[in-house]
Amino acid sequence: MTDADPETRTLVLLRHAKAEQGSDAADDAERPLSARGNADAAAAGAWLAHHGLLPDVVICSTARRTRQTWHQVAMGMTGSPPEGGPSGPRPTVRYEPGAYDAHPEELLALVRTVDPTARTALLIAHNPGISLLSALLDPEGVDEGLRTAELAVHRGPLGWAELGRSGAPLTARHAARV
Repeated sequence: MTDADPETRTLVLLRHAKAEQGSDAADDAERPLSARGNADAAAAGAWLAHHGLLPDVVICSTARRTRQTWHQVAMGMTGSPPEGGPSGPRPTVRYEPGAYDAHPEELLALVRTVDPTARTALLIAHNPGISLLSALLDPEGVDEGLRTAELAVHRGPLGWAELGRSGAPLTARHAARV
């Protein structure tokens, strides 16, 4: 699934994995992953590694469930904690408060700030924004929203700063259910 063209950019969108139910809206950002969520996120990481989609850059919402999703994805990609040093270069990880409860245009603005030398970026965020961003990038791609721990892989020739509406077709989708 990897692309040999050095000009191609790959943006992987990931809706956070399944979280525990919260008691009220005030604690929404602090909800942890459920046991199934932990397993699904690790499975998503294994799928990314199997398909050669190891990110150069990770943009992650600061909500607890998205941070935990990234940790489990990294474990699934490498078999070790992200701070434990996978074989090969580690991605640059940016925890972005603006990715929580973001509209698709706000998520796209974050993606446009990715280092131009990066070839693969992973964005971990929330619905509805993450699903709507996928639809913005490829209106013919995702017809229903992303489920928890679901990956949407978009590829295109544009640089990160130029990425926009219909700019990156959906080339793969994977729901990591364990």
